[in-house]
Amino acid sequence: MPERALPAYPPDHYLNRELSWLEFNARVLEEAADATNPWLERLKFLAIFSSNLDEFFEIRVAGLQQQVYAGVEPQDYGADGLAPAEQLAAIERRVHELVTEQYRILGTDVLPGLAAGGVERVQFDDLSAAERRHVDALFRASIYPVLTPLAIDPGHPFPHVHNKSLNIALVVERQNGGQPRRHFAVVQVPAVLDRVVVVSTHGEGRVRFILLEDIIARYLRELFGGLRVVSHTVFRVTRNTDLTIQEEDAEDLLETIEESLRQRMRSDPVRLEISADADEVFTGLLTDAHDLEPRDVYRVAGPVDLTVLMALHRLDDCAGLRDEPLVPRVSPPFAQGQDIFDVIRAHDVLVHLPYESFGCVVDLIERAADDPQVLAIKQTLYRTSASPIIAALARAAQNGKQVTALVELKARMDEQNNIAWARVLEQAGVHVVYGIVGLKTHCKAALVVRREADGIRRYVHLSTGNYNPATARTYTDLGLFTAHPDFGEDTSALFNLLTGYADGYKWKKLLVAPLGLRDKIVALIERERRHAQAGRPARIIVKMNALVEPSVIDALYGASQAGVTIDLVIRGICCLRPGLPGVSENIRVTSIVDKFLEHSRISYFENAGDPEVYLASADWMPRNFWRRIETVFPIEDAGIQARIVGDVLQAVLADNVKARELLPDGSYRRRARAAADPVIRSQLVLQHLAREAAREGGEPHPPFVPIVRRPRVSGEPAEPAPLAERARDSA
Repeated sequence: MPERALPAYPPDHYLNRELSWLEFNARVLEEAADATNPWLERLKFLAIFSSNLDEFFEIRVAGLQQQVYAGVEPQDYGADGLAPAEQLAAIERRVHELVTEQYRILGTDVLPGLAAGGVERVQFDDLSAAERRHVDALFRASIYPVLTPLAIDPGHPFPHVHNKSLNIALVVERQNGGQPRRHFAVVQVPAVLDRVVVVSTHGEGRVRFILLEDIIARYLRELFGGLRVVSHTVFRVTRNTDLTIQEEDAEDLLETIEESLRQRMRSDPVRLEISADADEVFTGLLTDAHDLEPRDVYRVAGPVDLTVLMALHRLDDCAGLRDEPLVPRVSPPFAQGQDIFDVIRAHDVLVHLPYESFGCVVDLIERAADDPQVLAIKQTLYRTSASPIIAALARAAQNGKQVTALVELKARMDEQNNIAWARVLEQAGVHVVYGIVGLKTHCKAALVVRREADGIRRYVHLSTGNYNPATARTYTDLGLFTAHPDFGEDTSALFNLLTGYADGYKWKKLLVAPLGLRDKIVALIERERRHAQAGRPARIIVKMNALVEPSVIDALYGASQAGVTIDLVIRGICCLRPGLPGVSENIRVTSIVDKFLEHSRISYFENAGDPEVYLASADWMPRNFWRRIETVFPIEDAGIQARIVGDVLQAVLADNVKARELLPDGSYRRRARAAADPVIRSQLVLQHLAREAAREGGEPHPPFVPIVRRPRVSGEPAEPAPLAERARDSA
């Protein structure tokens, strides 16, 4: 790794990474509170908030706790200068605020709203006679046989509680020679059973449900042989799941990661969630048993672990409580029934997910698997699923083609899934590799090598997102299909780098991390700074998930001071402070949190009137620049460039419904909208454009219009006129 430059500005010029992430999750929580969202969508955002927070504790908080509790003095405090203990204290305060707000929204807004709409949570005492008979039969047939009561006494030490498993702690009382004696016990709520138990349905969209733990709690006496249950509570422990793998010493990386996953189950606890009405005796028992501090305890006024409620979002017959589902359109170039190779050979094609269908990516691999002229297929798989792509790669190998799959076993939270698919592919004859020791393979690339009449031709797909049909329906991503020889040669070199020891290749089109990507990004920013200083047109627009790397932030500060207008659309973490006098006054940072997860990475550089547009798999973070294999690729086709700039970037910059602006103090506020301004919700605009293009049968290639951000009026920018007109049409 190259030597890292020290931040060029004082610590108060940078926002803390962890606290910035918490503000992102606060924006997710805002969507749960947004009365314009349907009730099940609001419930979904509550579940997403919990899921996000789980991973934050498992990885980020766990790492800070390790440093603090072990007394390790960190070598690098981060550009913001906060020590680990200071970060933990700030995290504790903010998370307690957010969790309290989450359960307030659930209890006072969402559950009553759902009940009014026909989806009602009930307690055991609220069940009708018929519902009780149903629950009793269910308990005896399917729940009771799975349960294991675990006593806690000198002969039975406190049982191991698996990461994020739901448990019931209880006090039972037995008569011992006339003197009652009390004991603690634990019952794990089985993860193999559905926690949302529908007890009755009454017509279309009318559902009554009870939670599994509420059923088990009612039958605790039966589990303990008639002992009196004095009290009980529900709890959950979150553990450190950050895998530390010595790859250089691993003879078999797959087996090493499998062993690490087993160790995860017994890793250090980092958080205790417990019902708000739990007796203090339970809190003391559980914190002592798990060696936790009082600040690590989160009392919740409702069900522990709201991720379970995502199951309600999938209920049938509740369409009125959800957003209308998006039907992805087939990208117009692929909609005419032509052979996919003919289409890509004729011209580059851009596909915008989820507004356009992921099916064309599947079609490319399936067509290649069965085409006798295809000689080889190579593909990276970072997060995948039970996908036709897996089946197609396996079939291609069985058809005698050279098939290589780069499966990233270290894709966080998907390790077990990727191990399973790696084995499936290996059994089918696919050559499966796991990348370069010490680096994650995060780039998204597919290469098809085909024999044609005029020689060997390479077909390439490069993307900002994963080859995963499930996330392709909920993440916004951009993918490029091309048969350009330079892209084909570069992508071949990329796979040679991933599968062998290839080195020294001179890239023609791709920018690749960790091979100088950070330096190239800084150079592009510096070029805009020089253009501005010389009085030439200079502009930077970046859309991505996170901005953390201090050296890139410093370059943006320098460009701002030179007069470059900079718009950053950063969904999640942003460590740059906009609006600092004399430093970042020309930088505006916005975040869009909406129905679909904003995942595409786009960079626009005005370049004195000769714009350059790049798509990427990488955010501007240290890990992406130095600890991952990433790709950034230019968009050179004028029509596609115009589409990205004129449609996608203009839409996200003009959003005044779901956009929040970052303020210098690190907080966010919704972008204000004047009464005369058109309502612009970028995801609806882009959905409308995809629908319009599909209807017209051609790609929407608007005339290129440079994006102009007019001076701020009362702190608010105006949307570009061409997009405003489109927004009125789509409203």
